[in-house]
Amino acid sequence: MNWPAVRAIYRFEMGRFWRTAGQSILAPVISTTLYFVVFGAAIGSRVSAVDDVPYGLFIVPGLIMLSLLTQSISNASFGIYFPRFAGTIYEILSAPISPLEVVLGFVGAAASKSILIGLIILATSALFVPLRIDHPIWMIGILLLTAVTFSLFGFVIGLWADGFEKLQLVPLLVVTPLTFLGGSFYAINMLPPFWHAVSLVNPVVYLISAFRWAFFGKADVSIAISLGMTALFLVICLGLVTYIFRTGYRLKS
Repeated sequence: MNWPAVRAIYRFEMGRFWRTAGQSILAPVISTTLYFVVFGAAIGSRVSAVDDVPYGLFIVPGLIMLSLLTQSISNASFGIYFPRFAGTIYEILSAPISPLEVVLGFVGAAASKSILIGLIILATSALFVPLRIDHPIWMIGILLLTAVTFSLFGFVIGLWADGFEKLQLVPLLVVTPLTFLGGSFYAINMLPPFWHAVSLVNPVVYLISAFRWAFFGKADVSIAISLGMTALFLVICLGLVTYIFRTGYRLKS
């Protein structure tokens, strides 16, 4: 394993994050504050509690997951797309670096950024509600698993995209709507039977349900099923990345 190469890619990608640290950190803080003002104050005044959890506290896992998914995909997709766009991808392809080392560098940096932002949102939430985390070890584990899985997904999108517009296509038109409809701000057992059944088709439901269980010990879906669905998506993303490197699909364009 060429760890110096992995470290070089990782440090370069993290360097881009720290150069815009003000924007990168301030944006999620402002967004979290607005969500608490809109959902916590407006809706929270009408819905006092969900599953015996105060509504303001109930939405914290959904807020973190909403940012975690979008940030993981965006960071990873831009991280690998920009070298292709600028032509510097040839420096990586001509270096003595294996595909695994390339993935570790880019995906590791993207996951680190999204986890950091998730923790910032968690800290910001503590300013509005008294935090409660029943299973902190599970919370960290699910956070890591989700960040790595969707960073891999973003890496695939970055290789698939042939323009900057496509980089935002999946996060804006697919992931964000699925997250909002995946129980970020409500429990799916509050829905009528038909829409409850429809929600179970949404893969994001299982991610949010598992993450919420780590906070409150309560979930819309069995924690085993939720973790199984997340692991399945991770395996699919790993398979796609392996296929891309074996075939050279759009690595150079």
